[in-house]
Amino acid sequence: MIKNALSGFVTAWQGLMLTIRHFFSSKKKRNVVPVSSDNYFKKLEGTNTIQYPKQQLPVPEVGRYQLDVEIDDCIVCDLCAKVCPVDCIDIDAIKATEAIGQTSDGTTKRLYAAKFDIDMAKCMYCGLCTVVCPTECITMTNQYDRSVADLGALTYAFSEMTAGEAAEKRALLDKQLAEKQAAKLAAMQKKEEGKA
Repeated sequence: MIKNALSGFVTAWQGLMLTIRHFFSSKKKRNVVPVSSDNYFKKLEGTNTIQYPKQQLPVPEVGRYQLDVEIDDCIVCDLCAKVCPVDCIDIDAIKATEAIGQTSDGTTKRLYAAKFDIDMAKCMYCGLCTVVCPTECITMTNQYDRSVADLGALTYAFSEMTAGEAAEKRALLDKQLAEKQAAKLAAMQKKEEGKA
């Protein structure tokens, strides 16, 4: 019994001495070096941590962080939303009555983005959406520190179209479709009259 108590005391003393030794040996700031440096994981020099947010670790070039969408380059193909394994991308497309412009790579835009929301609280940062995008409008930035008090603030809306504009575009599309349907019915009626 006394032997076990003595062994416990010695073990606790050794742990405490190790903690005290590391506490007093860390007297200077940690030098921030890139990930590619040979001594990136060397922990015996400087402090045990960096002085965040005054000091920040460099972001690797291949890092996957916050998503960003260049909405002017988006053709609203919906591939990013379809490939997303956690359904964090929500897109609502409205077909245009005519070509509405071109992206920076020359692709013709034929759909309006009435809604293009990304819920970064759900995002698992897999990067699949950036891979399938044909116009490369969706990218991962080097921003990783987004602290918010409300979870809803992590849903980013990239569409610039208001609800009123979306309703107007839908009405124009419905009008065009109705006119095409009426013209088709008139052509079929004329064809039947020609046969009789």
